[in-house]
Amino acid sequence: MRTNETNQKITNGQEEFIMKPYVDWCFKELMRNPKTRQGFIAVLLKVPPEEIGETILLKNELSRRSEEEKQGILDVHVLLRNGIQIDMEMQVAYVDYWDERQMFYLCKMFADQLKKGEGYEKLQKCIQVGILNFTYFHDDDISYHVINFRDNKTMKLYSDKMEIQILELPKIPEGYQDPDGIVAWMKFFRGPDKKEMEELAKENPYLEEAYEDLLEMSQDEEKRREYEARERAIRDYEHFKHAAERAAERALKEGHEKGMRQGIQEGIQQGIQQTLIDLYRKQVLTVEQAAVECGMTVEEFQKLL
Repeated sequence: MRTNETNQKITNGQEEFIMKPYVDWCFKELMRNPKTRQGFIAVLLKVPPEEIGETILLKNELSRRSEEEKQGILDVHVLLRNGIQIDMEMQVAYVDYWDERQMFYLCKMFADQLKKGEGYEKLQKCIQVGILNFTYFHDDDISYHVINFRDNKTMKLYSDKMEIQILELPKIPEGYQDPDGIVAWMKFFRGPDKKEMEELAKENPYLEEAYEDLLEMSQDEEKRREYEARERAIRDYEHFKHAAERAAERALKEGHEKGMRQGIQEGIQQGIQQTLIDLYRKQVLTVEQAAVECGMTVEEFQKLL
């Protein structure tokens, strides 16, 4: 066990910094560990970890990001030995058209399996997993949704070849105890209660692996700088977005004419676009992330540069 060795490196009286697993950069780093991937995918598929076996991290070509971007891709695309593909994304804060984006990536992942001339029988199951640090379904208290194709009349499963799984961290049932289940992983991703994370790690060897990696990453100066840059970018964007929304609300309450309201909205949108352009140029956001936040394609965003 590496935890004791890691803790010994921290001097007495020093407050230990620990990364928040719900920050997308941190989540991606944790999923680089094959054992951690194996354990998490096992609970998503509801099978023993031994049945998962080896998993392969795929280079994600969905977004066609340029080679020079330092931060790389913040979703995790995995191939299982039985051919199933899983794309996992940690979403820190609400973004517009999130559901459309999930469906787009799922459909593209499914279609991209076939090369020219290959038959449909080669198509394998694809799963898009969204781990959300916000509430998406406001009309229920269910924290874990599995969505697929069903007949509206009979409710029978039409096909399981395409599936969306949504984990809403704010809805975690606090009293629920299942160290080997999905809720334990959700509690770990939510963080940053160190004591709770330690307890979860004690009861699950795959979460223990993730926790030990988290401690080591948190003490690595270079990784900490990358993590803090990503966290700062998220915070800055959210601050600007909320400020713009408040400005729009104030303008509307003051009773401006329709043309003025339209001008204000256009100005706010231009301000958001400029902020995203600045974050992209500073290599804090990838071109695809900035495009999504702008509500446009990568090609459309690149025309703004």
